[in-house]
Amino acid sequence: MSVRDPALVVRGLRKTYEAGTAPVRALRGVDLTVRAGEFVALMGPSGCGKSTLLHLLAGLDRPDEGTIALDGTRIEDLAPQRLARLRRRSVGLVFQFFHLIEHMSALENVALAALVAGARPQEATARARDLLDQLGLLDKARELPAALSGGQRQRVAIARALANRPTLLLADEPTGALDSDGAAEVLDLFRRLHALGQTILMVTHSREVADGAQRLVRMRDGRILLDGEVTSGSIEVPAELRAASGPWARP
Repeated sequence: MSVRDPALVVRGLRKTYEAGTAPVRALRGVDLTVRAGEFVALMGPSGCGKSTLLHLLAGLDRPDEGTIALDGTRIEDLAPQRLARLRRRSVGLVFQFFHLIEHMSALENVALAALVAGARPQEATARARDLLDQLGLLDKARELPAALSGGQRQRVAIARALANRPTLLLADEPTGALDSDGAAEVLDLFRRLHALGQTILMVTHSREVADGAQRLVRMRDGRILLDGEVTSGSIEVPAELRAASGPWARP
């Protein structure tokens, strides 16, 4: 895949959940393209559909309507086993609360992800050591998660997400459970990964964190309202959107 080829193409995505007597329309026709090598921040108020969209892109849920092409493969109707194989091969997931296995060391947490992706044990351990070294955590390789700071645990979680060399790294509020130092640490790491060519789609509530991305997508009420480049702490909105009114207007 070349740098400007689409890593992800979403068209007409809709998802409705039943909540008591009233259905919740979480997504209402989302179109989104993320090209290889892009670092995209996805923002919006709670309940706007950000996490629902991320779960659909990761193959953790199915849309009611629409298509999702990941690395050139349509995933919305894949059989469960094929979807699981593609997810292990092409998607890395980073969560707000780390989800590390508490009785396993940092090295074992990362190596397990490589094993699940199909690496042999010796290869998985070598891959885990290399990733922890790149993320400045090799000296913590034998530590259990409880002995690590929040920022260190999130870096281990990011190393785990990278163990399968994913086409797309999906991060759901990766700085949300961290203090300011830990958040800055993780954002700096994402910038370095982006500079190395990793494609990243990151959900965040923080405008400061979003400003570290290359592109900002804003959602509201299950729709994308704004999509533009981030330049010097602001959004460079495409000309056709600047000229528009209503929901396309710059916030």
